Amino acid sequence: GKGPSDEGDEGDEVAADEPEAEAEAESDEDSEDGDGVTRRRRRRRRKGSGDAETGGVEDGVHTVVRVREPRRSDEVQGVSGSTRLEAKRQRRRDGREQRRTRPPILSESEFLARREAVDRVMVVRQKPDRTQIAVLEDGILVEHYVSRTTSGTMVGNVYLGKVQNVLPSMEAAFVDVGRGRNAVLYAGEVNWDATGLEGRARSIEQALRSGDSVLVQVTKDPMGHKGARLSSHIALSGRHLVYVPNGNASGISRKLPDNERKRLRDVLKKLVPDGAGVIVRTAAEGASEEELERDVKRLQAQWEDIQAKAAEGAAPRPLSEEPDLVIRVVRDLFNEDFRELIVQGDQAYQEIENYLESVSPDLMERLHRHAGAGDVFADKRVDEQILKALDRKVFLPSGGHLVIDRTEAMTVVDVNTGKYTGAGGNLEETVTRNNLEAAEEIVRQLRLRDLGGIVVIDFIDMVLESNRELVLRRLTECLGRDRTKHQVTEITSLGLVQMTRKRIGAGLLEAFSENCEHCKGRGLVIHTEPVPEKRTSGAANQVKAVAAAARTEAPAAPPAQSSSRSRRRRGNGGEPAPAEAAPAEAPAEVSEAAVADVAPAAVAPQHLTEDPVAETAGLPPAGSGIVAAAGSGVITPAPKLTTDEGDDEYDISGYDLSRYETNGSYPAEPLQLTGADDPDAADEDDEDDDDDEPVGAGAGSRRRSRRGGSRRRTRP
Repeated sequence: GKGPSDEGDEGDEVAADEPEAEAEAESDEDSEDGDGVTRRRRRRRRKGSGDAETGGVEDGVHTVVRVREPRRSDEVQGVSGSTRLEAKRQRRRDGREQRRTRPPILSESEFLARREAVDRVMVVRQKPDRTQIAVLEDGILVEHYVSRTTSGTMVGNVYLGKVQNVLPSMEAAFVDVGRGRNAVLYAGEVNWDATGLEGRARSIEQALRSGDSVLVQVTKDPMGHKGARLSSHIALSGRHLVYVPNGNASGISRKLPDNERKRLRDVLKKLVPDGAGVIVRTAAEGASEEELERDVKRLQAQWEDIQAKAAEGAAPRPLSEEPDLVIRVVRDLFNEDFRELIVQGDQAYQEIENYLESVSPDLMERLHRHAGAGDVFADKRVDEQILKALDRKVFLPSGGHLVIDRTEAMTVVDVNTGKYTGAGGNLEETVTRNNLEAAEEIVRQLRLRDLGGIVVIDFIDMVLESNRELVLRRLTECLGRDRTKHQVTEITSLGLVQMTRKRIGAGLLEAFSENCEHCKGRGLVIHTEPVPEKRTSGAANQVKAVAAAARTEAPAAPPAQSSSRSRRRRGNGGEPAPAEAAPAEAPAEVSEAAVADVAPAAVAPQHLTEDPVAETAGLPPAGSGIVAAAGSGVITPAPKLTTDEGDDEYDISGYDLSRYETNGSYPAEPLQLTGADDPDAADEDDEDDDDDEPVGAGAGSRRRSRRGGSRRRTRP
């Protein structure tokens, strides 16, 4: 049996076949005058009138006329409404899509296992002019904070600002907060509920005018030529939660386990006042209801005090300021995850002790004063790790390395295998292991250097999609330890990962460096004319320079006793060899000649062009601005030379000739440019085609051996 639905389907099929049969019959009838129909169709297409798709029946023929869409305009298009508000909506949509794919909330067992897997220590060092805070994970530096007594951060401070000017085309307003440079308030950060624009378009020129007073909070410190970033959405931070006065929703940190989140959600229903919202921090884990209530009441009283000061007017003026760096970092970071907190400095220790006694007495047992006589950063090797973090190249334990370059637009990270050649397997496995190790180190460098903005990571290309997902998952898991807001995209076909990380303040490099006055931070010295080509040469040219100096300044030493074959080769087969050779005095003269010829290059550069040493070695003339690379073996004339009369071993030419000098206790050795253990050196006992004179005193041409015709080379 067929059901009713099956019968209905069959009926539909039959009904659909009937029009097709009729259309076939009509097409057969019209095939006779097909040429006329084709012409009519062409005429209708040429007319091009009507809608994009129109249909009609003429002479029994169904015709469809399609009209091409007009070309898109080349003019610049605008967005209806506020561009910044539209961008904010797009980010929210992207964030919702990302939240669908992010991992679920951790269970309690996973949360405790993750905590026990890492040993965290916080170290504080206070000096008269600055205070530094380091966060160590398993003895490795992952975060660093520094504040100076002369300048502090503005992030979190609340001001009553005065609007200076409004730029509708930029959808921004510049606000004077009483700290020198004007700060900027964008349309996306305006609290539209407090502006009173009910029913009207949300435009910043209608919400703010020059001379108005506005309540703002600093979200980013001024950096470079940019002023501080402001927001009219006020958020007051406490130990356990963040109080949002005009918020209408509450949230709980996703780093907490699921059972703790449920407990805190039930507690907040009784504590949060109407018309306000709170965001529970990770430090609220295990906090009692009384502690949370005390935190809410303190922040609510702080907000009421801010409102009372704002009602008095007199803009610009500060209304509320964040505490010092030490208290702020301890408030935001120090929790049950840390094993201990080590403090060096009496004032800093007293401040932390008083703060923990008032907000978290259970953490007092983890606070310790540094008892050693040395520096606490030196004991924990923090200074050494900071110096390594200031370099652009970061080496991985397996042998690979990272290269981190910062530009005005973004930060680029390049992953290289370096000396890592794999531990078995094929190339895909080797590349994937290197990328996995690099992903962990990249996250550490992002946290340590406090890199913000757009970050592009160039991983080594992987063929398999599963390996790309594995590397991306490892990167996302490691970023879970980073409390700074971030967003990661998937790996592209070129092996690039694009991510963003919120930039709050100056990074590690800005804290420990300043731009060069000459190159303005570019690392290059610009000349008005093309720079001559820099020629690199090795040790062979250096040896040639010394040999040329010996030939020009001192005559060649008499040849030693030669073999019978060498005499026959020179046409002296019947002449007897002299019984004794004259003592070789050339080496002592060579050292003096080399010093006399090479050293005056620094004193009188005009004679360098006629110096045979420079001509033979192919060295650039003095004063041309060419500097040889370090370790290349090229004799580089220095602009200034100072010698000690008491130091006999010092050679102002940059080439050590002390081994050629003789004193009364040792006889002079003949000048030779090959060592005794050199495999290319000729042995007098075994070699039959020795030359008559030493190599250094010869004509400088390389001689070929008759045995095999191979070219023999000397080594310095």
